Amino acid sequence: MKQVLVIVFAGLLAGPLEAQETVAAVVVAEAETEVAGEAGTPAGEAAPLIQPLDAAEVTLEEFLWLKRPVVVFADSPHDPRFGEQIKLLLDRPGELAERDVVVITDTDPAARTAIRTRLRPRGFMLTLIAKDGRVNLRKPVPWDVREISHAIDKWPLRKQEIRDAKAEAAAATAE
Repeated sequence: MKQVLVIVFAGLLAGPLEAQETVAAVVVAEAETEVAGEAGTPAGEAAPLIQPLDAAEVTLEEFLWLKRPVVVFADSPHDPRFGEQIKLLLDRPGELAERDVVVITDTDPAARTAIRTRLRPRGFMLTLIAKDGRVNLRKPVPWDVREISHAIDKWPLRKQEIRDAKAEAAAATAE
């Protein structure tokens, strides 16, 4: 914990923007450490990692028909809802990876990223976007991966993916 405080303090001295990036990285690192230390992953098998991407470095068009973006907005990386949401997302990365989810974060309203401009959040917001680029859900509170997965599984394209996977499994078993 002392290391975390030293990193945060050093970031604060380096400047406001760098501090925001440092704090966000610390939140992600702490959540990953907690996940890695928990039981639930079979011995010898690493849990898939979900590495949050910065909204300033990506566009939603990059993921069109490839991934389902889950965008987490906050006015500051210090927002407790932001930290809670990142922890919730990193607690169960396998379920997100199974659904082709990519996590994007944006905690700097002043940067006016293309994603922030398009989705126009007010404070904290969790946004679920389908592979076709359509915004399917906006939530002003953190959501658990179980709730996110349940919402995604109701979408028509995800239902088709599940049917196709079952058909492939049945065909492989028949051979």
